[in-house]
Order: sequence, then C-alpha cells, then structure tokens
Amino acid sequence: MKLSIIVPAYNEERTIRQVLARLAEVRLINNFDKEIIVVNDASKDNTEAVLFGFMEENPGLDIRYVKHEHNQGKGAALHSGIRQASGDYVIVQDADLEYDPHEFNILLKPVADGHADVVYGSRFIGGKPHRILFFWHTIGNKLVLTFLSNMFNNLNLTDMETCYKLFRADIIKGLTLKEKRFGFEPEVTAKIAKIPRIRI
Repeated sequence: MKLSIIVPAYNEERTIRQVLARLAEVRLINNFDKEIIVVNDASKDNTEAVLFGFMEENPGLDIRYVKHEHNQGKGAALHSGIRQASGDYVIVQDADLEYDPHEFNILLKPVADGHADVVYGSRFIGGKPHRILFFWHTIGNKLVLTFLSNMFNNLNLTDMETCYKLFRADIIKGLTLKEKRFGFEPEVTAKIAKIPRIRI
C-alpha cells in the first residue's frame, strides 16, 4: 500500500525544506510506502531552487515535481497533485508547517483497519497538545463554515476546513472537482458526502 502526499506550494522558500525533511522522517504504519508530490503554483520566490536542492540531496526519496506556469490557486494545485498520485490513499500536507506529518498515522489507522474510506482531521478536538487558534478564526471555521457544511451535507464534522483529509485514491480521483482556490474544501466535502455508503 502507498500513501500519496500532495504538497501545494506557493512562495514557500522558507519552509519547503523543513516540510520535506519532516515528510522524509515519517514512518508509516503497516509498512505503507509514500510518495511526495510537490505542486509549485508559480511561486515568485526561490521555492523551486530550494526544492531541487533538497531533491538532489535525497535521491532515494520518492518526490515528484509539478510546476504551474501561472498561479491558479490551492485548489488547482491539489487537482494537479491528485492527477499525479499513484498511491492507494491521498493526503494533503500544506508547506507552511502548520500541520505535523507525524500525525499521518492517526489518519491512516481507520482506513488501514478497514473502518473508513475518508478521514478528516480536526484542529478542535483531540487529547494532544495543539496550536491555539485565534477566537474569530475558530468561530469562522467551526461555527460558520463547518456548521453550514454539516447542515447542507448531513455530516457531523468538527473541522471541514482542516488541511488533513485522507482519501482513498479511487474516490478522490473519481470526483469531478472544479474549485481552483480555497473553495476546494467545501466542494470536496459536499461531493464526498453524496457518495452512497461512504465511510467518513
């Protein structure tokens, strides 16, 4: 089994090396292999040079590179990464270091145990130490966006906007996704929720 890790990047020269180093360190449960797909959404800084330097220093790491000639948005970067993914499961890792890739195994466990097809992480629950979110950020994400998503899709998520969503590859590749910017999150959630007998 293999996990495809999509890293959308736009002007991430300060963090791309650290993110890739953390991804390289992660040991996945059940002997999952991993591939890393970095999608550079037309960065104007040195993201590409830093990435190429890391790839040269780590030739044994399975990293693929996709470059957009024009900035299209995070959703478009994810579309490109999903098309390139060859793994059995797909997850997104933002390049800004907000999320810790060592948590991948928490999301992989329900699918590896055969209990889920899609797993959503949450910044709002869990017994581990976590970053404190600003009050209005929490209200906007949890009480407005997630609430509306749950209401319209008949779900009970705690954090629809979380970066960490793990999908069975055949499911995410089978969706017709159109949103090219941050509308990707509600679009993918709504389309996943409509799949009969989906286990989220």
